[in-house]
Amino acid sequence: MNVFSDFVNRVGEAVAALAAAGDLPTSCDISRISVEPPRDASHGDIATNAAMILAKPAGLKPRDLAEKIAAKLGEAGDVASAEVAGPGFINITLDASYWHRVLATVLKDGPAFANSDIGKGAAVNVEYVSANPTGPLHVGHCRGAVFGDALANLLQRVGYHVAREYYINDAGAQVDVLARSVHLRYREALGEKIGDIPEGLYPGDYLKPVGESLAWIHGHALLGEESAWLETVRTEAIDAMMDLITEDLAALGIRHDVFFSERSLTAEGGDRIADAIAFLAERGHIYEGRLPPPKGQLPEDWEDREQTLFRSTAFGDDVDRPLKKSDGSYTYFASDIAYHLDKFRRGFGHMIDVWGADHGGYVKRMKAAVAALTGDEADLDIKLCQMVRLFRGGEPVKMSKRAGDFVTLREVVDEVGADPVRFMMLFRKNDAPLDFDFVKVTEQSRDNPVFYVQYAHARVHSVLRNAAEAMPDLDLGDGALASADLSGLTDVAEIGLIKRLAEYPRALESAAIAHEPHRIAFYLHELASDFHGLWNRGKDSPQLRFINAAHPALTMARLGMIKALAAVLADGLSILGVEAVEEMR
Repeated sequence: MNVFSDFVNRVGEAVAALAAAGDLPTSCDISRISVEPPRDASHGDIATNAAMILAKPAGLKPRDLAEKIAAKLGEAGDVASAEVAGPGFINITLDASYWHRVLATVLKDGPAFANSDIGKGAAVNVEYVSANPTGPLHVGHCRGAVFGDALANLLQRVGYHVAREYYINDAGAQVDVLARSVHLRYREALGEKIGDIPEGLYPGDYLKPVGESLAWIHGHALLGEESAWLETVRTEAIDAMMDLITEDLAALGIRHDVFFSERSLTAEGGDRIADAIAFLAERGHIYEGRLPPPKGQLPEDWEDREQTLFRSTAFGDDVDRPLKKSDGSYTYFASDIAYHLDKFRRGFGHMIDVWGADHGGYVKRMKAAVAALTGDEADLDIKLCQMVRLFRGGEPVKMSKRAGDFVTLREVVDEVGADPVRFMMLFRKNDAPLDFDFVKVTEQSRDNPVFYVQYAHARVHSVLRNAAEAMPDLDLGDGALASADLSGLTDVAEIGLIKRLAEYPRALESAAIAHEPHRIAFYLHELASDFHGLWNRGKDSPQLRFINAAHPALTMARLGMIKALAAVLADGLSILGVEAVEEMR
C-alpha cells in the first residue's frame, strides 16, 4: 500500500468531483500534481500542490481552489484535517485509523505491500566493475561493485528486467604487459632466477600461481621468442585473472549474468568497431578533419593531424572525438562505441555504466555516442563512484604485500566480512569520497550503521522469542499477528514508526528512479533508529513495552508492529545484499 499513490488517486477523485460540479474544467491535466511528505513534519502527513497547478486553467485563485479541494479530501473519515497553507498548498493530517490500516496491510502482505511495477518489465543493462583483468580487485573496485549490484537489485525490485554485465578489457597494451609479467613468473617456476621485477611489469605475488600453472601445463614449450608464446600466455593469464576476480566478487556476494569480451569486437568473422563507425558515418556523424589544440593541458587522445572524428559536439560534448590512432588502430572510445551499440542491439533501451571517478572526463562523449547510435531511443546513465580511503582506528592503512601497491577487495572482506563492507559502501552517496575504518565497521555500537540496522532486526526476533516464553498461550503465528486489533497503538512513537514503515514504497521508487541505492541504506538506518528509540522508551515507561502480560491484545498489536518492521528491514537489506540476522554474534 503506497500512501502517496493512494492520495494521488484521492486528489484525482476530488478534482473529478469538482469538475462534475462545474467548479473545474472537465479536461484538467493532473499529471503535474505531486503528493509528498511536507518539508516540515508539523504541517501534517501529506502535502499536495494540486490547487496551484490547476488554478490557472480553472480561472481561480490558488487558495480559493485549495479550499474546495481540501473540503473534498476532508470528507473521508480517515482524514483528520486538510488545511490550506501558503500560496495554496494543502496539508493533510491522517487519523490513527489510517495508519492502523497501513500496518494491517504490511502484516498481511509482508514486503509485497511495497511492490512496484514502475519498470514495467523494461530491459536495463547495468554494467559494473569491468576492471582490467590484470590482477585482483582493489578496494576502489569494491565500491563500484557493491553499488552496481545493489542498483541491479533495486531496479529488479521495482519491475525492471535487469542484466548484470562485466566488460572484460582484454584488448590493448595492458593485457600484453600482463602476459609478459606472467611469462616472467613462468620462467621463475621453471627455476630461473629473475631478480627484481623489471619496471613496467606487474610485480604482485598473485601472478606466481599463474606462472606455476603454465609451467605445469606447458613445461618448457613456452620458452623462446615472444611472438611464439604471447597469445597463449595472454589468453591463459586473462582466464586466470578473471577466475581470481569472480572469486573475489563471489566473496562479496556479487555475480554477473554476462561477461563481454572487448576482444570479441574484432574477433575473426567481423569487425564490429568498423561496423559501428560505418553505422555512424551513414547518419552523418563521422568526418575526416583536424582538431584544434585544446586550451590548457593536451588530452592523451589529441593529435595534430587529419583523422577520423566523431561529431560528438552535436550531442552535447565539448569537442569532437578521434576514433583511430596515428598507427591505424582504434581508440578506446571507438571500442566503447561498438560495445554500446551491441548493447542496444541486444534490446537494452536503458543502460547504466558504473565507473570510477577518474573516468569523469569520459562521460559526455559516451552519452553523446549513445544518443547518436540510438537516435535518442536509448538512455545511458553513468554513475561515478568516488575513491575509498582506508583507515584502522583513524590511521591510514598500509598497502598490500600480495598485490604490491594497493589493498585488495578480498583482504577487506576477509577481515571484516561481506555485510559491513557492502552496507558501508552504500552508506554514502556514490559521488562523495568514503572513509572506511576497519575498527569502526566492526564495533557493536550505534555509531556503526550496519550493526545498528542488523541489531534492530535481531532485536525484533529476540522480543518475539521472549514473548513466546513469557506468554506461551499467545499465538504468534503470522496469521494471528496479521489479524491483531491494532487500535491500541496510539502513542506518538508507535504511530511514528508506522508512518516510517509506510514510507518504504516511496523510498524504493524514488531510489530506483534516481539510481541511488544509498537512499535505501539511509531509510533503513532511520527505521532502525525509530525502533531502537521506541524500545528505549519502554525501559523507562513500562506501559510502552512490547510485551505486557496484563494486556494480551495490546501485546499482539505491538508484536505485529515490530514483526512488520522486521519484514521491511529484511527486504531492504536484501536489496543492499546484506544479511538480516536474527541473532547478533
